[in-house]
Amino acid sequence: MPTTRDYYEVLGVAKDASDQDIKRAYRRLAMKHHPDRNPDDAQSEVKFKESAEAYEVLSNPQKRTTYDKFGHSGLRSTPGHDFSSMHAEDIFSMFEDIFGGALGGRSGRRRRGGVPRGYDLETELEITLNDVLSGVSRDVDFRRLDVCSTCGGDGAKPGTEPVKCETCGGVGQVEQVGFGGMFRMRTSCPNCGGRGTVIAHKCSDCRGKGRVSVKRKLVIKIPAGIHDGQAVRVTGEGEPPRPELSPQGEGIRGDLHVIVRVTPHKQFERDGDNLLIAIPIVFTQAALGAQIEIPTLEGTTNLELPAGTQHGTLFRVHEEGLPNLRSKKRGDLVVVTQLVVPQKLNEAQKKLLSEYAQTESLDVGSGGPSLWNKIKDAVKGS
Repeated sequence: MPTTRDYYEVLGVAKDASDQDIKRAYRRLAMKHHPDRNPDDAQSEVKFKESAEAYEVLSNPQKRTTYDKFGHSGLRSTPGHDFSSMHAEDIFSMFEDIFGGALGGRSGRRRRGGVPRGYDLETELEITLNDVLSGVSRDVDFRRLDVCSTCGGDGAKPGTEPVKCETCGGVGQVEQVGFGGMFRMRTSCPNCGGRGTVIAHKCSDCRGKGRVSVKRKLVIKIPAGIHDGQAVRVTGEGEPPRPELSPQGEGIRGDLHVIVRVTPHKQFERDGDNLLIAIPIVFTQAALGAQIEIPTLEGTTNLELPAGTQHGTLFRVHEEGLPNLRSKKRGDLVVVTQLVVPQKLNEAQKKLLSEYAQTESLDVGSGGPSLWNKIKDAVKGS
């Protein structure tokens, strides 16, 4: 499929994207635009093949380097990344590592021993930092392909049966010869899609596919301590095996992977199991010391500032962070002090600060010894 679209744009990743970012982006696009999920949608099939071509190039270090230097023109002499004439299942089989290992599941092919397995699915769920602290249960809505209840999965109108495919003779595969007969390759039959049979009279509900898209709703338990981007796997909530492997859906269903996204917090930043927060303090609190109240995820707590606290000083409040996903031991709350300089002073405040400056031999505004020089001298002396 000759394409003029930028491959990075096709996958929706930046040019400096890592191999994992590219793999993850392709996996999501391929599962989204797979023709089985978008029957009779020519545009989805185009996008499916387009994303496969983009991944085939960007996942190969040599091809990616060539593409980055010379663009599409540099790849025209490189065979093997045009998927326009290939069947969707052939593309899936070429990239089995993507659909079988990206999140710990397996692809929708036969496992050892001949037991077919369905495709894994992926969806996303947003939670807050407070949810990470305590754990939470959330509803998840998604769609999946299930065996058509009207035809039982064979795609034929009730009362009729599929007939043997004349193209492949009922085998489900055809043999292609390339480069003047130098090699032979077996691929899924383009006429029957690998089933070995064709539908003379299609089921009105699934249109001969044997599978229908259904809505599914689950309650997912998100454990405390989970990180942004981690997945919760729900076994057996994926799709049944493909019709050509198991028309009635016998075998092993795929899994559902719920990718957890943690929304940014207005006050706290996360660093592993620790939380970071910047707390503004004024000059008098820093110089004289003070007890201040600071927020936590569960309320507030008190922090003792010693006299002479500097801007950017770090304080740890133990076990006020987030729980570890495995051990459940809580991290710390790390407080960073930020010295706030008032933008407006009244006359009394100006007078007091001028008098204070004189006690430090600072000639405010008259060119006396600068505070910056004092700081540099102090650094040299240390």
